[in-house]
Amino acid sequence: MSPMPHPRHQTLAHRIARHRVPKIPAHKGLLARLGPGLITGASDDDPSGIATYSQAGAQFGTSMCWVMLFTFPLMAAIQEISARIGRVTGLGIAGNIRAHYPPWLLRGIVLLLLVANTINLGADLGAMADALRLLIGGPSGLYVVAFGVGCVALEVFARYDRYIRILKWTCVSLFAYVAVALIVDVPWAEVARDTFMPNIVPSRDYIVTVVAVLGTTITPYCFFWQSSQEAEDERVDPDAHPLIAAPTEAPAQIGRIRLDTYLGMAFSNIISLFIIITTAVTLHAHGVTDIQTSSQAAEALRPIAGAFTFALFAAGIIGIGLLAVPVLAGSSAYAVGEALGWTTGLARLPLDAKAFYAAIAVSTLVGVAINFVGVDPIKALFWSAVLNGVVSVPLMIVMMIMAASPKVMGRFVLPRPLWAMGWLCTATMATAVAVMFVFW
Repeated sequence: MSPMPHPRHQTLAHRIARHRVPKIPAHKGLLARLGPGLITGASDDDPSGIATYSQAGAQFGTSMCWVMLFTFPLMAAIQEISARIGRVTGLGIAGNIRAHYPPWLLRGIVLLLLVANTINLGADLGAMADALRLLIGGPSGLYVVAFGVGCVALEVFARYDRYIRILKWTCVSLFAYVAVALIVDVPWAEVARDTFMPNIVPSRDYIVTVVAVLGTTITPYCFFWQSSQEAEDERVDPDAHPLIAAPTEAPAQIGRIRLDTYLGMAFSNIISLFIIITTAVTLHAHGVTDIQTSSQAAEALRPIAGAFTFALFAAGIIGIGLLAVPVLAGSSAYAVGEALGWTTGLARLPLDAKAFYAAIAVSTLVGVAINFVGVDPIKALFWSAVLNGVVSVPLMIVMMIMAASPKVMGRFVLPRPLWAMGWLCTATMATAVAVMFVFW
């Protein structure tokens, strides 16, 4: 028996009028099956994240490698939960909070997310511009504007299917960090030992750096983006429905979500590990232990590891920034739009979702402006990390309650192992935030 039509799936003609509908391939290859999870995982290694991982490697060498192994199952679990919420309900996280929880909770979470994302976005644009200046010279201010305008133009005017393909292929830029690690001389036996047998340094700075890496790896904007993208992909596919309305689609879709998410998060953490390894065996080994930005890390590599290694590292900053900036702006727009009941979606035509696309443009342009008002990028990243920490814990608690609620998820409440891992991730982040404030 075919499933009952969902209100948002009434006619194909209505879909075509309102969406830039992609062609769904008859036989999907692996890349076609990967989407929200892969893009989310790659965007988590944004220029700000690269700075954090570079500092970890430069300051503590390979002794920080174990953190990436530790965070993988936690990160994968909470992102799978985010994806399930979007695919089961047909709504993103903000839309579900709006439907089931008090308005004050929604407003508080969305406001903090918006501020943190915009600061992070500004820092990423600045890092991309600095990296390009290091590569070819010229004015970094002009590059900030060009990157910002270019990202907005693609996000607003590109066809949805083409834009998603662009984001997927941009992930390839992260392989620059694998190449960098393979170029330099790495003591792989020591790396393996420090990855699987943690050598924890009992110091305040070490603990603070672990907390920073956790906060960089498990971030609220990734929750909002992946959940909303799952709902978006369901909306633009004429043959798809929210799983709560079409349970027969669940086995295939949940299997795809798991594959997409776990491969995406593994890709993210492997790249982060290579960044730590590279800076550990170059910068740390040569006594360079204070790295504040990703462009500083690239510049410090030049005299130690050579011009080619420096160029690869800097190019990676630009490439992943072109992915991370749209994800940051898009997650903000999805959150605000769903909170206020706007028509949302990157598959919508611009005139059909004017407020949504305006939110993307405004968020990005404010990020551009941050680079021209004398804001210290180091302090900006610090406050972004603080705000991400403040919003992540209550948000994860709400997500866990929501994902275990039959009222929200119907028969698709979380299975017990995923529920346990999700709460473990939440407890870990709560502990990390508490430690952050204790040492602040």
